[in-house]
Amino acid sequence: MDALNLEFAKDIAPDRPILIAGATASGKSALALALADRWGGQIINADALQVFDGWRLLTARPSAADEERCPHHLYGHVPFLGDYSVGAWLRDLAPLLRTGPRPIIVGGTGLYFRALTEGLAEIPPVPKAVRIVADEQSHAALLADLAQSDPVIYAKIDRQNRARVQRAWEVWRATGKPLSQWQAETPAPLLPLDHVAAFKLMADRAWLNDRIARRFHTMIKEGALNEARAALPHWDQVQGAAKAIGAPELIAHLRGDISLETATEAAIIASRQYAKKQRTWLRAQSTGWTDIYIPV
Repeated sequence: MDALNLEFAKDIAPDRPILIAGATASGKSALALALADRWGGQIINADALQVFDGWRLLTARPSAADEERCPHHLYGHVPFLGDYSVGAWLRDLAPLLRTGPRPIIVGGTGLYFRALTEGLAEIPPVPKAVRIVADEQSHAALLADLAQSDPVIYAKIDRQNRARVQRAWEVWRATGKPLSQWQAETPAPLLPLDHVAAFKLMADRAWLNDRIARRFHTMIKEGALNEARAALPHWDQVQGAAKAIGAPELIAHLRGDISLETATEAAIIASRQYAKKQRTWLRAQSTGWTDIYIPV
C-alpha cells in the first residue's frame, strides 16, 4: 500500500479501533498491515471466507511472513469441513476487543461489519425440516402467511425477493416469534460506528478488475490448485468453505469437467461479480464511514 498516503490515520487516538472495508483485491490487508507497522495494532479478520482452514492462497489470507509482523486473529481458525456464522464471528471477536493492542478489523463481508456496528438479532438456527417445508411452498403462500404472522415485516420487506420472504417465514415457523420482534430485541452492538474510525477503500472499477485477474493467475502459480486438490476427496461434505470464490471452478477442473483455462476465466468473472456486490454495499455506507480513494 505504498501508493496510499497513511497520513489520513495519523490523528486517530491510539486506543480507537479501526475498521477497514473494501472489495476483494482492493488492498485492504496491505493497508491494515501498513497501519499496524506504523502505529501498532492487532489485525482481526472480517472476511467470511478467510476464516476457513485450507484456503490460504485462494482466499488471499495474509502470508505467514505478514502474520509475523503483528498479531493476526480469526484467519483460518474454522475447520475446513465446518460451518460458520456472523454470530459465531461476533462471539470469537468479543474477547479480542478487550485485550491486546488496538484492533484493526479488516475485510470485505458487509454483514460482519453491519452486525459489529449495529448489533445482531440472536435468532436460533432454523431446523432443516422447516426449511424443507418452506422450499415446497409457493411464493404467494409464503407471502400470505407472512402478512398474517408478521405484518410489520410484511409491510417493509422486498416482497419480490423470495429469499428474504422465505427467511422471515422460516423464522416465524421455527421460533413462534415474528422476525420483526427478533429484530426489535437486537442487543447493543459491540462497536457502534461513533466508537471507531471506519474507512472504506474505494477503487476504480477497471483498475480493480485488472487486479482481480492478475491476482487469480498469481494464486494458480503459487499453488491454489493444490489447495483445491486437497479438498477434492471430501468436497461433497464441504459447507461454508465451498463458497470461496474460484473453488467450485477449480474443483470442476480437477474432476475433468472443464479445462484449467476455462476454470480460471470463470473464477475471474465470479470474483469481479463478487467485487461488484461489495462495491454496491460500500457505496451505501455513507454515515460514519470515511472514503479512502485508491490512486491508480
